[in-house]
Amino acid sequence: MLEITVNGIPYTLEELPGEKLSDLLRERLHLTGTKIGCGEGRCSICTVLVDGVPTRSCLTRSAKVNGKSILTIEGLRALRPQHQQDQREDLKALHPLQEAFITHGAIQCGFCTPGQLLTAHALLQNNPDPSVDEIRAAMNDVICRCGSYEAILSAIQAAAQAMREDGHVRPRQVVLGAQDLTHIGKPIARPDAVAKAIGTAKYTDDLQFEGLLYARVLRAGVPSAILRSLDTTKAQALSGVVKILTAKDLQHERKHGVYKKDWPILVGIDERVRYQGDAIALVAAETQAIADEAVQLIQPEYELRPVVSNPFQAREEGAEQLHDQGNTLKHIHFNKGDLEVGFAEADVIVEHTFSTPFMEHLFMEPECSIAVPGEDGGLELFVGSQIPFDDRRQVAEATGLPLEKVRVRGQKTGGAFGGKEDVAGQIHASLLAVATRRPVKLLFTRRESMLVHPKRHATSIKLRLGATQDGTLTAIQTELYGDTGAYASLGVPVMTRATTHSCGPYVIPHTHADCYAMYTNNPPAGAFRGFGVVQAAFGIESAMDMLAEELQLDPLAMRKQNCLHIGSTTNTGHYLTESVGLPECLDAISRWWAENGITVPFEPQTEEIRGQRLITCWGLACGFKNTGLGTGADDSSGVILKLLPAGRLQIKSGASEVGQGMLTTLQLIAAEVMSIPPDNINVYVMDTERTLDGGPTTASRQTYVTGNAVRQAANALRDRILDLLSKRFGVDAAAIQLSTEGAFWAEKRVSWQEVHDLLKQTPEGLEVECRYHAPETFPLDVGGRIHIAYGFAVQAVKVGINTETGGVKALRVVAANDAGRIINPLGFQSQVEGGVIMGIGHALMEDFKVEEGVIKSDRIARYDVPRMQDLPEITSIIVESKTSEGPFGAKGVGELVCVPTPPAITNAIYHAIGLRIDSLPVTKEKIKDWLEAHT
Repeated sequence: MLEITVNGIPYTLEELPGEKLSDLLRERLHLTGTKIGCGEGRCSICTVLVDGVPTRSCLTRSAKVNGKSILTIEGLRALRPQHQQDQREDLKALHPLQEAFITHGAIQCGFCTPGQLLTAHALLQNNPDPSVDEIRAAMNDVICRCGSYEAILSAIQAAAQAMREDGHVRPRQVVLGAQDLTHIGKPIARPDAVAKAIGTAKYTDDLQFEGLLYARVLRAGVPSAILRSLDTTKAQALSGVVKILTAKDLQHERKHGVYKKDWPILVGIDERVRYQGDAIALVAAETQAIADEAVQLIQPEYELRPVVSNPFQAREEGAEQLHDQGNTLKHIHFNKGDLEVGFAEADVIVEHTFSTPFMEHLFMEPECSIAVPGEDGGLELFVGSQIPFDDRRQVAEATGLPLEKVRVRGQKTGGAFGGKEDVAGQIHASLLAVATRRPVKLLFTRRESMLVHPKRHATSIKLRLGATQDGTLTAIQTELYGDTGAYASLGVPVMTRATTHSCGPYVIPHTHADCYAMYTNNPPAGAFRGFGVVQAAFGIESAMDMLAEELQLDPLAMRKQNCLHIGSTTNTGHYLTESVGLPECLDAISRWWAENGITVPFEPQTEEIRGQRLITCWGLACGFKNTGLGTGADDSSGVILKLLPAGRLQIKSGASEVGQGMLTTLQLIAAEVMSIPPDNINVYVMDTERTLDGGPTTASRQTYVTGNAVRQAANALRDRILDLLSKRFGVDAAAIQLSTEGAFWAEKRVSWQEVHDLLKQTPEGLEVECRYHAPETFPLDVGGRIHIAYGFAVQAVKVGINTETGGVKALRVVAANDAGRIINPLGFQSQVEGGVIMGIGHALMEDFKVEEGVIKSDRIARYDVPRMQDLPEITSIIVESKTSEGPFGAKGVGELVCVPTPPAITNAIYHAIGLRIDSLPVTKEKIKDWLEAHT
């Protein structure tokens, strides 16, 4: 028997052979605050404290903790300081670390938060006054893919001070934008942050259902083949196996796809396998162990076919044809002016080819779907998804159920970054649930997640860029090859964005771009934060620095000379009449350098930093990113607002919250219109039965599109209230004002409860429905306004290069961003810091390796991402160039920030040592080889 104490409570439990501590806590004690991110001990988000020591529960056997005391996230608040023990169970009664994480914006998706908090608690128990370096070292093992490291560091410092002084947690000081409104522009914490901090937030894998079956998918394991036979006999005979499905069992739609239906739900006999992650068979069993064993007993036979390993090979004559229409998903192109004339006008022309690899989202929460059949023949699907209404469509098509019989109930989502737009396990879990009439859970292992879901496109970008001697750009020609992998996913819109952004945020009279989105036998490539623009920016921003050097011009000055501005036209023909803050962003960087005494940013220095002798230098890059779907799509979102009793308001939206902070944004917009405090506004999201379709959480669109829907609905509800009171009390509606207490005019006061009761009696009632449609845009082949708005960014990055090891660190990042009006400065700061961290990862470490269709980066140990020790000093500069159509002038920032970071880093490396990096990521080997050859 096991004798353990968990969160101060003693337990005597049966010892189960081989049981992991994480399973004991989650499954037997139902303490689901402990999260599992990888199962291989590399992310450390499963950390609990065993006798005060941070311990990875996913690797620790339960038998090893016999006789020990365990602390999980659920027990942390009880350890708050003595002077707080008599306080109510609210924010004031949290442990100072929990309070600090919430108020400092250290919680985004929240999946890593329990591991972060417990690791920090152990640190402060042993070291009540840690230095910054000590915090970095202690926290380095716990990955936060949202990139909240700066906020985590700040929160730990604030909590430590509060605990030492028996005082209050100091709020974080963040950069503010305009302060001319009542609620908007004021920093507030996320409404879901408390639940994430105390361990009660439920993600899909935390849910329990009676009679639950566990699923596993047999994956092809080969990149290119024809499936010739499939024997499930041994698996069927395994005790505990309830159902096995293969392609022959599919009775309705056989393929799925968010953009194009070309991805087989299951590969059938004599059908083509196009990548290792293709699904061959589905198993549902009484336990996960039985399901895992069963898939190993299924025996497929393949006829291996030639592997198409890159987009250039895919275009070759005689290449293996992977789809009926060939290997070209789409040829994307646009043209403006006359290239021959433009290059003839140029005094200097630079030509170079740049490449970026596949990149992995590595969201901390592996994909999980739970499908529950209903007594009425319908189906409920619980999943963390970026597009719940499209999940409903695809599940309905695959199962043959009417659309109204499928209800998708979106759950807390542990990060997405574009990687949860495509269907993962939703269809497979649903098919098994329909077949068995029992609930079915399909939880991906980390390895399965890395094998299966779409990546960032590996892209080759060839640029030819011309300018006159004074630095005026005259012409640009770009040719892109995008590896969209085995299936379309969102390859067409992603590579369209890469193409339309490939000429940069500059005024260039003559432009031409060609892009070939090609099928290969690599993993599918789809949406990823930046949506093709990260790749494009690496090419054009590197070429701009090369051109500036050829012309002996200052890189910042040359960008300022050519950058887009109000009254200019983009390279796709969009005449810009407002909200173009790029010149101001460049000016902001220039001012910051001057104010900090940096007079020669592009000249290398030698500095001693943390005991290392480094060559340091600054680099610069611009970026821009569209807001909204654009290119002719009907970009809309629907919301329902309802006035509740006691001065409360409910917002219902089908849009997805995946950690980006949309809930707070919607609260603040409604609060500004209705004069109801944000804390009194509840936001209910991601339920296809009870909310209206909010469209996909992608393209940095939710603030703009769903935010506008909330604003319009709130205005309509406000007008209804004012009209009602005007008629009821015989007062001019213009004289009535709303406040936190209700409505008032002259000496009259009407409480919100009275307003609610009066409104309830009217035919119109308490609810307002609104669907907002963004302004019209046009397809690329039509040109003109292809997007509703753009965000603009400029980053200056100071790097340090260790000439002995070849190591490169980003030491300081100054990020100037124009995302329109800032709705929530605390959330904005989180997005800026997280975007910078992800950009650093893309530049310096991230490389999802695939060789001849075989995935090599199949676990976290084989894919590096930034950790706390990689955190630079980040300075955020806000440029609010408001857009008239956006809610209170807002655009979007979720993707923009990571766009200029990689080229700013590689430009800094060039200024420091003369090495032009033209393929990401930067590696120690590239630096060392260059230094050895040029010493």
